[in-house]
Amino acid sequence: MAVDILLGLQWGDEGKGKIVDVLTQKYDIIARFQGGPNAGHTLIFDGNKYVLHTIPSGIFHEKARNVIGNGVVIDPVIFKNELEKLGLKNSEYQRRLFISRKAHIILPTHRLLDAASEALKGKEKIGSTLKGIGPTYMDKTGRNGLRIGDLELSDWKTRYETLKNKHLKLLDFYDSKIEFNLNELEKVFFEAVEELKSFNFIDSEEFLNSALQIGKTILAEGAQGSLLDVDFGTYPFVTSSNTTAAGACTGLGIAPNKIKEVLGIFKAYTTRVGSGPFPTELFDEVGADMGRIGNEFGATTGRPRRCGWLDLVALKYAVQINGVTQLIMMKGDVLSGFKSLKICTSYIYKGNEIQHLPYNIEPENVTPVYTEFKGWEADLTSLKNADEFPDRFKEYIEFIENSVGVPIKIVSVGPDRTQTIHM
Repeated sequence: MAVDILLGLQWGDEGKGKIVDVLTQKYDIIARFQGGPNAGHTLIFDGNKYVLHTIPSGIFHEKARNVIGNGVVIDPVIFKNELEKLGLKNSEYQRRLFISRKAHIILPTHRLLDAASEALKGKEKIGSTLKGIGPTYMDKTGRNGLRIGDLELSDWKTRYETLKNKHLKLLDFYDSKIEFNLNELEKVFFEAVEELKSFNFIDSEEFLNSALQIGKTILAEGAQGSLLDVDFGTYPFVTSSNTTAAGACTGLGIAPNKIKEVLGIFKAYTTRVGSGPFPTELFDEVGADMGRIGNEFGATTGRPRRCGWLDLVALKYAVQINGVTQLIMMKGDVLSGFKSLKICTSYIYKGNEIQHLPYNIEPENVTPVYTEFKGWEADLTSLKNADEFPDRFKEYIEFIENSVGVPIKIVSVGPDRTQTIHM
């Protein structure tokens, strides 16, 4: 059997959580492969809304097993709070949820370093969620980090103290003015660690590959989006992990030849949270309306998302580097009622028209070139199949498919899991 990957093709917030939830019934295992609690995957069903930050989005399906892979970084405090907010008994989670021993742990001092580093940048700040993600990945690549498996060792607190003291020296170097009570932060942290230790720690690469050998199906769930990839995103305004398909291999210990379908999710328009270039961003009433109608606020931070037209240059780039085989379009319903719509099909870059994503897409270097479409008035949220789509909406979908060269297999017309149409 093979592994399918589901990931975002824009700057995150594409709606991955909803689609994983919808697709979970087809899979035996849902495995998160990168990122940390800076992710916010929102699920809506049976009149309830759930926001997941660390736990894979298949957790509400009783038959599915959920794996937090080695590429993920885990904050025990946020993990504990997430469990409490979901409102299910721990025994239910313990049967469905497995955590890689090779996943790294976010310490309280990682969060302090994140805040100090961001404050030092001033106007050049990245727009970090201040969850300690970057400093944790820095310790991982610097070979200093603490991992889940270390919690099973007798000297893990000694290891913790060593890393904490290193962080405190770095905070002195930053000459940080942030105020904190480390004793209080540690009290909450150690309580959360005890909760974390009650879950199943596994050698996840063995668990997943053994599952494949006996015919189990796996969906690898990504966080953030391809344009936030630390290598291929809009650096330095990116996250600290590999959000692209290759990250599923390194974040789960699965060989590339085990990958079958790569499912890429994008919005019918574009959004971005935090700082960084955004060629199709709208600063007018149209952009404000997109944000209002689409309820575009960060699931983790609550920050308003910047909104703009769909960028096919960036989308084709993401399809290319991920090897996307199927597309999933979200929030087409948000565009209902707009008299005219635009899609960016190329850039003017250094005086030439190009159709690929260049090294630098800051506004002084890139001017988007648009194709304009007539909008549709119909409300899409109550539709049940693709035959009911308005003709102009069908034209919008077909234009994207023809431009990118990959079929759109699922269209979401609302936030609930039932508002999902298979093409």
